[in-house]
Amino acid sequence: MTELDRYSRQILFKPIGEEGQRKLLKSRAVIVGMGALGTVIANHLVRSGVGHVRMIDRDLVELSNLQRQSLYDEDDASNQLPKVIAAEKKLKKINSTVKIDSIIADLNLDNAEELLAGFDVIVDGTDNFSTRYLINDVSVKLDIPWVYGGAVSSRGMYAVIIPGKTPCYRCLFPEVPAGLGETCDTIGVLSPLTDIIGSFEAIEAVKLLVGAEHNPNLEQLDIWYQSSLQMDISEGRNPQCPTCGQHQFEFLDLSSNQQIAYAVLCGRDTVQINPRNVKQFDLTELAKKLKLSGLEKVKVNPFLLRFSPDDKVSMVFFKDGRVLIHGVEDITEAKMYYSRYLGS
Repeated sequence: MTELDRYSRQILFKPIGEEGQRKLLKSRAVIVGMGALGTVIANHLVRSGVGHVRMIDRDLVELSNLQRQSLYDEDDASNQLPKVIAAEKKLKKINSTVKIDSIIADLNLDNAEELLAGFDVIVDGTDNFSTRYLINDVSVKLDIPWVYGGAVSSRGMYAVIIPGKTPCYRCLFPEVPAGLGETCDTIGVLSPLTDIIGSFEAIEAVKLLVGAEHNPNLEQLDIWYQSSLQMDISEGRNPQCPTCGQHQFEFLDLSSNQQIAYAVLCGRDTVQINPRNVKQFDLTELAKKLKLSGLEKVKVNPFLLRFSPDDKVSMVFFKDGRVLIHGVEDITEAKMYYSRYLGS
């Protein structure tokens, strides 16, 4: 069996062919967010033979994820595995020839350029606006195309963004929306929708990697009410756009305060605290400290530590300094729990 045999049905598709497949094998894609969209995207890119796939995600698998996040199972939730670790285990069984790079991290202005640099395409699996503006800044600054996608309730959209050729994300959405707006936490999301939008994102990424023409539209669809809208954005670049027009990368500016240290996460009552310039946690020492303070329900694995200070709240500590506080949605209350157990 040759290297190309596993992709024989894909090679038979003439717009890809053997030449396109060889391009895929040499290509590098990075997926930001390994929730519902990210798992679909990663599954397709790995099966398609993209040579190097990096996955970036800050969260761990929970039971409520399994309704729509297709790479995870009940064991992953029970073992509280980080999403990228659980995904990597599955994907390596699907295609062991692909280099899979798993990064447990919150993409922010301190690490975004380092984590996204050197890839041929960035694919959006996120669930929040601020991260997309950050991706857009890196995309334009480093001249890396990216595929935007979003899904909530029964509605989804996606678009391809190529620096210097198409409008950037900030051309399309000039202002960061105030507040959270509609999210899966408030109005839910359908599993078939995330499959559809993630699949469209994956195929647009493949088009970019093989050098084919991308979809020039901002595509919107509603799978429940069977409606769709195509908006041609190919001529939509704004010369006055702060990002692609003036090359002012506000979301990468360390003085701009754009990084969100406190964020309410989509899908559940959870606040993430991501302090700037924090040293990495020694999870073993932290576990000892918590147990000495009288907290017996402390669980630790190589990736994270979890404990419940009371019946309402649980806290998850990652080695990179982040903390997820489950059971609260008020940032002030989250800060209280944080300072109570970390002293700052």
